[in-house]
Parts: sequence; structure tokens; C-alpha cells
Amino acid sequence: MKRNVIFLLGLMLAFQSCGQGSTGSDQAQEVTEDLAKVALSTPYGEIIIELFNETPLHRDNFLRLAEEGVYDGTLFHRVINAFMIQGGDPDSKNAQPGMQLGTGGPEYTIPAEFVEGKYHEKGAVAAARQGDQVNPQKESSGSQFYIVQGRVFSHDELDVLEQRSGRTLTNEQKRIYTTIGGTPHLDGEYTVFGRVVDGLDVVDRIAETETDRSNRPIEDIAISVRILD
Repeated sequence: MKRNVIFLLGLMLAFQSCGQGSTGSDQAQEVTEDLAKVALSTPYGEIIIELFNETPLHRDNFLRLAEEGVYDGTLFHRVINAFMIQGGDPDSKNAQPGMQLGTGGPEYTIPAEFVEGKYHEKGAVAAARQGDQVNPQKESSGSQFYIVQGRVFSHDELDVLEQRSGRTLTNEQKRIYTTIGGTPHLDGEYTVFGRVVDGLDVVDRIAETETDRSNRPIEDIAISVRILD
């Protein structure tokens, strides 16, 4: 039976239809001390992520997998510059060059936890999932996640996005996407459960790596994850 790739719904079509632009500069982030934090070590440097208390199912699942070492040795297997970097597929450990990745994960999903005010701004950490046709409840993958790189949008582009999607962006969303940048068309579609508080420059460098036709980096980008005190 054909396996469904865990992916970001309509990612390239929706993203490219709004045009191309700057990815924006690295943004200073205020670290919130009472949130759980993890460090993702990569060949390009370290990415520090804090996990939101408002999404406890995703937070606790990520921490458990990190503690069990599930993420160690996995790859950022799907990288699209000015959009996002995706990882967390257990099948990517020791994967042969050119091997198709993106279908792996534990035999469970996580109920969506959409939280008002948690948007797909640059540095947001969100859960990948299967598409609406097989997953109308928008339940998240048990392990796969992505980090938003995105880009800065103009007000005109956001107006077009609102017209095409039939959704109205809040003033806060418009402020974020015209200054910090991100991927606004993913809001309300994928659970945002954390954010990068240090290492956005590392995200940018990973996003700029050369990839094959499946968006897998030519040179493997393996990660290890540790929980910070």
C-alpha cells in the first residue's frame, strides 16, 4: 500500500503564489525562563528552542522523544530556502543517499493544539502532518517537526493572501509578517508548539544548503537533541 508522506499542505503552491522576497534579518528573541527548552546540535551550530506551555501534548511528546534519544542522528530531510527546514523522521537515521524520506514516525498522532497568538513567524517550531484528505482533524505527526524560516511580506501580499484564503489576518499577524516574516498561509493549519530563541542564523544557513529534487540536502544535516535545565 502506498505510504502517505508527511508534508506541509500545499506548501509550495501557496507560498510561491504570494511572490518572492527577503527572508528578513535574524531577530532578537526574549527567552522566557519558565518554559522547557531544548538544544538542537547541527553541523552548522546550535539551535535553542523553547516549548510552549499552551500546547502541552506537543511539548510533552517532544520532550519525551528527546529524552529517549529518538531524534539523535535524524536528519533535516526536507529543506526549502525562504520557507522552512523539516526533520524528525526516524527513518532518516543512517539513510542512504537519495533515499526518499518523510514517511517515518511513531504509530500515533497528536491532536491539533491551535492557540490564538501562536503564529508561523520566523523561528516558529511546528508539527508536520499528513494532508487534509486523509487527516481532516489536522492531527500532528508523532515526531516530525519543522522550523519556519519564511520571508517578510508586504501589506499588498497579505491582502492577496486574505482574498485567496477567505481568512482575515489580525493586526498582530500583519505586524509580524511585514517585519519579522514567516509563512502566514500555514496559520490555523499546523500546530505551532515552540520557537527558536537562539540560533536563527543557523536556521538560515541550513535553509541555504544545496538540495536534490526532493528537497533533501545533498550533504546530510544530522541533529542531536538535549533538554536544557
